[in-house]
Amino acid sequence: MPPLVLVTGPEQILAERAIESTLEAARSLAPDLEYIRVDMEGYEPGQIGMHCAPSLFGGAKCVVVRGADQAGDDAQADLLAQIERPEEDVTLVVAHAGGNRAKKVVEAMKKSGARVLEAPAIKSDRDKADFAVNEFRRNRRKATPEAVRALVEAVGKDVRELASACKQLIDDTTGVIDDQVVATYHGGKVEATGFRVADAAIAGQAPEALRLLRHALASGVDPVPIVAILAIQLRQLIKVAGAGRASANSLAKTLGMAPWQIDRARRSLQGWDVEALGRAIQAVAAADHAVKGGGRDPEYAVERAVLTICDERHRR
Repeated sequence: MPPLVLVTGPEQILAERAIESTLEAARSLAPDLEYIRVDMEGYEPGQIGMHCAPSLFGGAKCVVVRGADQAGDDAQADLLAQIERPEEDVTLVVAHAGGNRAKKVVEAMKKSGARVLEAPAIKSDRDKADFAVNEFRRNRRKATPEAVRALVEAVGKDVRELASACKQLIDDTTGVIDDQVVATYHGGKVEATGFRVADAAIAGQAPEALRLLRHALASGVDPVPIVAILAIQLRQLIKVAGAGRASANSLAKTLGMAPWQIDRARRSLQGWDVEALGRAIQAVAAADHAVKGGGRDPEYAVERAVLTICDERHRR
């Protein structure tokens, strides 16, 4: 077990898992491991040195310092001193969410050969889809791309909620997880999402798009994110339309999209041309202005944008 472990990155759930896996590894070597948590809020000078000092009765320790990115001068000085002179049988775990504060601590940990565990931010739909896929894979379960997409759309705003939703599906179901399984557990949320509105509009399905839109609005979904999703979906179509015929996997990084998003966009492009997409984008831009204070009726503005998209899909 290395004496120094650095957990770096802002994604809290990944940081917590990295800390827990470190504790599990330490306990496998020392079942009587003493675990000590140190938070930077309310830190008192000398705490880290005191907790890392050898016990009178011996035994292994794991001292976990959380929120090192918020460490004051005293805490930083104590951490640097401990990193420079690590104690035998003591594992020091430092969690730093990023930023410039306490950067010297991060640099010192790396220079001293600390094991580095990353907890990168999960923000984009692609990141969330990859996270969900990994959740299923690490539990030896398979989920279809459509199921992953539906799950991200339904509960992907918060990564912790997404992880919880994955666990529920893993625990409560058997076999391959498809979009119908996701709909069984999260159908209300999926149906009310702006992504379903955008899909129906881009497919030219005006009655369905309006039904989903009115359901979403009645469920309390704000028009602003719906318009934003319409814009995102249309821009993805434009990006994919100009990307050539390379495989989705090879284009994913260049376009900043997940492979399944590229495959979906290619299917959705049937019935569209560049001019129609341009007019649809203009209609969404007008709706965006209206729902952000430039119009009297935000709901009417987004409804008009949806109908315009449907009309452009059929005009070709």
